Amino acid sequence: MTSALPDGRVPMDVLLEEKDEEFLAEWDAADAEALAAMQALLDQVGDRPLPRESLRMVSTRLREVIAKPGWPGQLLIECGGVRPEDLPADDAELWLQLAAGVASPEGSDDWGAPGGGPHETDTAIAAICAIDHFDWLAVITALAAGGPGTAAAATDLAAYVRDYDPGDGDPGDGERGDEDEDEVPDDADFGGDEAGADEDDEFDELGMGDLFLPVTALWRVLGAIDDHERLTPLGWWGLPEAMRIVWAPTT
Repeated sequence: MTSALPDGRVPMDVLLEEKDEEFLAEWDAADAEALAAMQALLDQVGDRPLPRESLRMVSTRLREVIAKPGWPGQLLIECGGVRPEDLPADDAELWLQLAAGVASPEGSDDWGAPGGGPHETDTAIAAICAIDHFDWLAVITALAAGGPGTAAAATDLAAYVRDYDPGDGDPGDGERGDEDEDEVPDDADFGGDEAGADEDDEFDELGMGDLFLPVTALWRVLGAIDDHERLTPLGWWGLPEAMRIVWAPTT
């Protein structure tokens, strides 16, 4: 029950707190729906084996990159919320933490403070934060269904968002796994003003592609996509697993 002042007005801090709680509840609900939709798709896709040798090689390189100043280590640190002197010893844990940070930047203690980071880093993080549940689900659906070799340039990701239909339970060409009766409900609400959700709105494919540019740049560093901007076996295994972390329940 909202506490009111003697004159009947509600204190602003109380209103803001209630608004924050409402927003967080809506965000958690969108996380849960996106996670359920992704899991339904992954059930159809089937096994996605972990390429252990690729993970080992990439993780060794990542530890070297993070230890150096500048790009891309600085952006990986800001997104993943890690410190060069305190990295997870386990390669899979390190990779997944960094990959999850690309989708949902953690930030550092001085993130957003004056002089807290290079302008390029702040701009990249702002672009990533503008990508919403619908957009990520569209991209992960296309990549998981397509498998290694799937086109994953920023322009491709924007096209996946444009074409995504959350009511379509088909994981692509149907070559991986049988149809599953657990489909995404047609009225699923992933929160926010989804770029592809309203057919009456003109979809800004170029703008969406721009948002994904820092994502694909970091995915290349992570070995999730190759130099030809196509999904690797490591990315096929790891990107959906990273999204599990992003969309995991907070309580």
